[in-house]
Amino acid sequence: MDSAIFLKGMGLGASLIVAIGTQNAFLLKQGLKRHYVLTCILVCLVCDAMLITAGVAGMGTFIADNPNFLLWAKAGGATFLIAYGLRAAKSAWRPTAMTVSAAKSPEGYWAVIGAALAFSLLNPHAFLDTVILLGSIGGQHEGVGRFYFAGGAIMASALWFFLLGFGARYLAPVFAKPMAWRVLDGIIALVMWAIAASLFL
Repeated sequence: MDSAIFLKGMGLGASLIVAIGTQNAFLLKQGLKRHYVLTCILVCLVCDAMLITAGVAGMGTFIADNPNFLLWAKAGGATFLIAYGLRAAKSAWRPTAMTVSAAKSPEGYWAVIGAALAFSLLNPHAFLDTVILLGSIGGQHEGVGRFYFAGGAIMASALWFFLLGFGARYLAPVFAKPMAWRVLDGIIALVMWAIAASLFL
């Protein structure tokens, strides 16, 4: 195994994944509420692994050469992000819905999986970062080197998702107050809308 290529992929993957984004915001909130945290982590990780592997295998070049595909992906992703941002803003506007006791009433298992899939796959930034950017860089390596690179990027995602999902519970004392949940949902709404707007600006 070429450790230099692996570490290169891990470093670049970490630089992209450790940022405020739709997927991270969703996983943070699930971790704070302790709702199907491991399931959410695994869904996000499997999606990232698939996108990264597809990118280094050549899908990134295909998408870059087909701007119409990316345009439709942006339109669909922006619609989803705006809608979820409205949902978060509604929760922030109603602090009674943000108490810890209310947060302990989880959504359905499959609804949570669906949301994790949507945040992982319907966000065009995921394609830009994992498929096109990581794919184009990792794809430059010869032979199995590209998959060492992909393995490093996937390892970075795994470490970050587990840290974020299970580490969020240590912030529970802060979020024992309804106002903290209100602020978090407000921030999430702004992040969703900002990313949706950035897709076309």
